[in-house]
Amino acid sequence: MNILAWIVLGLLAGAIAKAIYPGYQSGGILGTMLLGIIGAFVGGTLYNLLTTGTLAIGAAGLSVGGVVVAVLGAIVALFIYYAATRRSAL
Repeated sequence: MNILAWIVLGLLAGAIAKAIYPGYQSGGILGTMLLGIIGAFVGGTLYNLLTTGTLAIGAAGLSVGGVVVAVLGAIVALFIYYAATRRSAL
């Protein structure tokens, strides 16, 4: 997939994931794009694992199904990020 498609997929998937995920997420346009691109890799890998049973790094393409997989992957990435960086109140 060419770089322009990655940017469009990243912006689209990142913006949708930020709108769905509860709470405030900072990061601006570059953070949103990076979140969407990471989400495409996470979602593509999870989709590959669930459909084929093999763990292979893959990425979602620029299609309706690819955007859905990328959004789900971005939500998983947000969950993991906030779970890892959450500070407990003492």
